[in-house]
Amino acid sequence: MSECLFCQIVDRTIPATVVAESERALAFYDLAPQAPVHVLVIPKEHITSADEVAGEHGGVVDDLIMLAQRVVADEGIRDRGYRLVINVGVDAQMSVAHLHMHLLGGRRLEWPPG
Repeated sequence: MSECLFCQIVDRTIPATVVAESERALAFYDLAPQAPVHVLVIPKEHITSADEVAGEHGGVVDDLIMLAQRVVADEGIRDRGYRLVINVGVDAQMSVAHLHMHLLGGRRLEWPPG
């Protein structure tokens, strides 16, 4: 998906500050952080959204969460807590059509998000 921003980050044709990587996933800092720690965790394979995850994607969501756990440990936010968010569709403000999880932490996170 050459037009996909996140695929270009995976291919390293667009720069990003990568904080962790596994065989199937990549984690990098969000350019418009909503918390002191705001990392996007994405599959390297192009999957449009959580709505598109199917059996053939076997374990991709597990990989995202395990990579997020590594980032949480590296960022030192495990003990205080963090939030993992997956947005789907325009009403949820999904701005890039590539499955991604927001990892937010480093401060008390209010609910509902403001």
